[in-house]
Amino acid sequence: MLDRKVAFISIGILAVFILLALVFRDAVTHSIDTAFAASSQWFGGYWQYLLLVTFLVAIVLAFTPYARARMGGTATVEYSRFKWLAMIMSTLLAGGGVFWAAAEPVAHYLDEPPHFGTAATAQERVTNALAQSFVDWGFLAWAILGTLGAVVMSYAHSKGMPLRPRTLLYPVMGKKILTSWVGTVADIVSVLAVVAGTVGPIGFLGLQVSYGISALTGIPDGYPMQLTIIAVLTGVAALSVSSGLSKGIQILSRVNIWMALILMAAVLLLGSAGYVLRAWVGGFATYVADFFSLSLYQGDQAWLSGWTVFFFGWFVGYAPLMSVFVARISHGRTLRDLLLSNAVLAPVVTTGWFTVLGGTGLAMELQNPGSVTGAYASDGVPAVVMSISAQLPLSLPVAVFFLILTTMFVTTTTDSMSFAIAQSCTASGEPSTRMRATWAVIMGVAAAVLISIGDGGIGALQSFIVITAVPVGFLMLPSVFAAPVFARRMAIEQGVVTPRGGTARAAGEGSAEPAPEAVAGAEAQAGKVPTGGSPYEAEIGLATADVPEAEPAVTSAGRSAERG
Repeated sequence: MLDRKVAFISIGILAVFILLALVFRDAVTHSIDTAFAASSQWFGGYWQYLLLVTFLVAIVLAFTPYARARMGGTATVEYSRFKWLAMIMSTLLAGGGVFWAAAEPVAHYLDEPPHFGTAATAQERVTNALAQSFVDWGFLAWAILGTLGAVVMSYAHSKGMPLRPRTLLYPVMGKKILTSWVGTVADIVSVLAVVAGTVGPIGFLGLQVSYGISALTGIPDGYPMQLTIIAVLTGVAALSVSSGLSKGIQILSRVNIWMALILMAAVLLLGSAGYVLRAWVGGFATYVADFFSLSLYQGDQAWLSGWTVFFFGWFVGYAPLMSVFVARISHGRTLRDLLLSNAVLAPVVTTGWFTVLGGTGLAMELQNPGSVTGAYASDGVPAVVMSISAQLPLSLPVAVFFLILTTMFVTTTTDSMSFAIAQSCTASGEPSTRMRATWAVIMGVAAAVLISIGDGGIGALQSFIVITAVPVGFLMLPSVFAAPVFARRMAIEQGVVTPRGGTARAAGEGSAEPAPEAVAGAEAQAGKVPTGGSPYEAEIGLATADVPEAEPAVTSAGRSAERG
């Protein structure tokens, strides 16, 4: 059932923004830039700590007995591991998976990050550039997108809550959030954040791929070419999301990952595999060694707002709908699998991907100074990919492959987020096919209109996601405290852990805490959390030290599904 209030208000705000950008472009750009600067200055530090704490809690939780509980309370894994990881990674990486992977290390090599100061050697600059890129796209980014929020979503959904951003406030407000105006605001802000964060890449994709095609073929790089690219992407995304998760979305995701693996192998074989490996080891070692100081660096605010805080704000803006999406496709996965795959495996793979593309570009730069940084300085981000391709053997097919892969990544993000947005605008049940396709078309049209006035309109919209990250950042905060509590409840309800002695304590017997088995039993009978307060309040006092591991209710079937 469509939630008309959330859907129509979200569409209305987007339409007003586009209209104002068309009519009052300079005024809108100035207002957005001012709000962006204020958001980065006042909340950038909060986002850094939020992402760091989320990552640390996720890692600790992954190694508790509770992490053997399963998402959705079922041992049946809906998607194989490859399909599951492909959908998650393709959705987040988007265009950044190609253009920024190549360009960001080069940008940091050209303009050294202030955290490191001036490097003594060119190779040290390479190491520092890669380490800084890993900060922006590494452990913290992935943790906020697919760990604690997804746990809260899954548990709350099992208690009758919908897969919508408002459910992230379930630990605080309980089922009151279903009808509260606070829930409506949470949904609208989350939808607008993701729309801004998706329309931006669609628009920039039109600009970047048009630039690449022009460089390869000589076809003029103008609005007709950009419009054609966006139209094709939008059409494919609309068809994909209309076919559902099990068809279009997961098929496109798998194609993306296979294409990325092929491109990685080609770049390594045609470039310098040995140098790339050494560069990754050096960059990753620096990232890990300086992990806390890099993650929490706040020295140069102007630089931070253009890099780390910008990306962190972007990921915070995406976090609620990514939590919806990850919870939806993770049924049957253990919490340990979810947490470690998203907080550790995915970011490590991402650092490797960034090193293959960006490290190869830096190797070329060291051999021929200015061959890559010169292109970046003159023509920006898309020029780096084309510059790297031009210096590799088989440059033409490699460049074409780069452009196709980038388009595929952005298409997958568009269809996945169209599904999540439609889900957020649905009061109950699955979103309709029409609603899913409508959002894909809306975002494509918005990108096409905004690039008609130049990249300033798209840039303003991308900055807008950082502004919406201000309220969204507080929406993600309860998950930090509630996810461990809900993980414990899931583990008890599923028989993964039991209180010491295997019997429930009587309330007030040696403790003022409620008996955990009694709480679980009451919920199992009523199908909801105890009344009289939020579920988080009901459980927060429960001790965790007295819960040893027990044989899970799902044994051989669960292990078989897990191997799948």
